[in-house]
Order: sequence, then C-alpha cells, then structure tokens
Amino acid sequence: MAAMYQEWQTTILVFAVVLISLAAGAVLRMALARLARRLHPVRHVWTHGLLSGASLPLQMLIWVLGIALAGQLLLQHGGDPPPDSLLAHGLGPVRDVLVIAVVMWFLLRAVNQIQSNLLARARDRERELDPTAADAIGKLTKASVVITAILMMMQALGFSIAGLLAFGGMGGIAVGFAAQSLVANLLGGLTIFASRPFKVGEYIIIPGTDLMGGVEHIGWRATRLIGFDCKPFYVPNAMFNTQPVINHTRMTNRRIMEDIHIRYADIDAVPGIVADGRALLREHPGIKHDFFAFNFSSCGTYSLKLSLYAFTVSTDYNDYMDVQEDVLLKIADIIRRHGARMTGPVSTVDMPQLQGQSPVPFDPAAGSGQAALSPMPPSLPPVPGA
Repeated sequence: MAAMYQEWQTTILVFAVVLISLAAGAVLRMALARLARRLHPVRHVWTHGLLSGASLPLQMLIWVLGIALAGQLLLQHGGDPPPDSLLAHGLGPVRDVLVIAVVMWFLLRAVNQIQSNLLARARDRERELDPTAADAIGKLTKASVVITAILMMMQALGFSIAGLLAFGGMGGIAVGFAAQSLVANLLGGLTIFASRPFKVGEYIIIPGTDLMGGVEHIGWRATRLIGFDCKPFYVPNAMFNTQPVINHTRMTNRRIMEDIHIRYADIDAVPGIVADGRALLREHPGIKHDFFAFNFSSCGTYSLKLSLYAFTVSTDYNDYMDVQEDVLLKIADIIRRHGARMTGPVSTVDMPQLQGQSPVPFDPAAGSGQAALSPMPPSLPPVPGA
C-alpha cells in the first residue's frame, strides 16, 4: 500500500510540475508579447527588441526546465534506475544543451529585432543609417553567438574544446584547399562589409564585364544585383577582391561631352560662336560653373570641330538629359544666329569635263549629295592617235 501511495505521489508530482511549467510558459509568453506591443519600437529600441525576442524562447526555456525537473523527480522518487540508463546519464547534458540552444535562439531573435528597430528609428528621424553596415554588424554578431553556443553545447556533451580546436587547426588546412572558392567568397563578403565600396540600393558597374545593376542584397557568398531588364543576377563576392568597381550612385555630377561640326565656310563666325557658347554655359542654371569648356578644337577632314565639355549640377538622369538637350539646342541657335550652319560628313566628287561638253551641273532638287547629270553624248569623240 505504501509503495502504491509512493508511486501515485511521484506520478502526481511529475504531472503537476509539467502542467505548471506549460501553463507558466504560456502565460509568461503572452505577458511579454503584450508588453512588447505596448512599447514603441522607435522610442524603446533595445527594450522592445529584448522583449520581442524573449517571448517565445522564454516559454520554451520554462518548458525545458520543467520537463528536466520532472525527470529529476522521477530519478529521485521513482526508485534507483540502472546505472547505465539513458535517463540517469543523459538528463543533465541534454538539459544543458537545450538551455544553451534556447538562449542562442533568444539572442538571434533579439539581434534581428534590434536591427530592425534601429533602421526604423533612423528613417523616422530622417537620419542616414547605412543598411549595409547594420546588416554586417548583425551578421557578425549572430555568427559569434552561434559559434559560441556550438562550442558550449559540445563542452556540455563532454567533448574537449582544446582537442577540438587543435583538430580544427589541422583540418582547416585541408578544408581550405578543398573550399578555396567558398573561402574567397567569404573573404570578399567581409571586405565589402569592412570597406563598404557600395551598399544596398546603390548602382554599381564592374568594368571589363557586362555586369551592372542595383545592389539588392549583400550575402556572405554572393551579392544580388538587379539589371536594367529587372532580372536579378548573383555576383560571387570573390570578384570584388580582384575587379575594380564603379559606384555609379556616388557620382557628384554627370558629364556632357559633345563635338559640334560646322562648315569650313563659317570660319569667320567661330570666335563669336565660341564666346556666346561660353556665356551660355556660364549663365545656365543646370551647368556646374566651376569648370566647363567650349572651344574650337580642330580642323577636321570635312568640317570645323567645336568641343563642348561640362558637368551638370544634378545627378538625376532625367534632369541630366533635359539640361543636355537644352544646352545643345541653344548652341545650335547660336550657330544659326551667327549665319553659320552645322554639318556632317561630306565627300567631294570631281567629274572630268568631256571635250565639247559643258560642265556637269549640280541640281539641289535632285537630293542631298546627288547631281543632275546632263545626258551623255551618243558617241565619244575619237582619241587622237588611236
């Protein structure tokens, strides 16, 4: 009778511990979630992040500890278990591993939530917070948490950390040779995060290749870009260690560089055209005034060449096109007001004059570059001495 009472007492005690643990975990999770919802993520960045990250892991931690306590009660009041039983030897290490896993889960959730809160606060206060740097710090923090947790789990399971590190040092050489591309991509990702040659949202160009696009995501192995055709493509991070990168977004001005050709017959109008063109650039609101050039640069094989070199104030592509269009049209108007004409490639054809025939006339109505030729005589005059 006493043995039956002891057995039922142990069963009831274990059941009560498990039930209380489940109920306490659920209540605590709901309380923390409600408290986190009351806190504003922008005004309470850290507190909101910790409470939001702790709700589910704390519930799981209470469950793990409750079940571990129930198992301990079974060992103490359920009789002496066999010395080699799994419950006697595995309860402690399994409990420690689960506790470490739950703490790791909490820290990872908290890091993600705090990172999101910091970015939201920067946007709310209209401050610039580099999302690439924030993402890099978050990834490094999470990697440190995971590596530390794994080492603690292995130590809890009875592995020697010193021996593991020594084995890792020897095996690292073999792994490095076997995974050179992976290691190179990881180092390339670290280089991007450290030097920040570009960040998410910027447009980059890799010279010597057809790779250009907007940066959407910077990962540990590859960087995702989106091209002009709205198709994403992935660039291995190792390429950024060996290839130059042009950051198109960080340009300070856009360049206008054009060659304008006028006729040789308008050589006397060149000084006036150049002077009025410089005055136009000097007064134009869309042109950067600290440096520009408009000069008579060379005498080409078919025309006189005027070179225009200037920078726009705005880097927006639509503004740049509007300014360039306005400047070119006004320069064309200046040329026209000086009585000159713009021209393109032309060619001269020398037509021999036949004996007894008038010169071949040119008829402009016949079309550009075409001549209306007089009809050929029915027979050519005899060649003397033939």
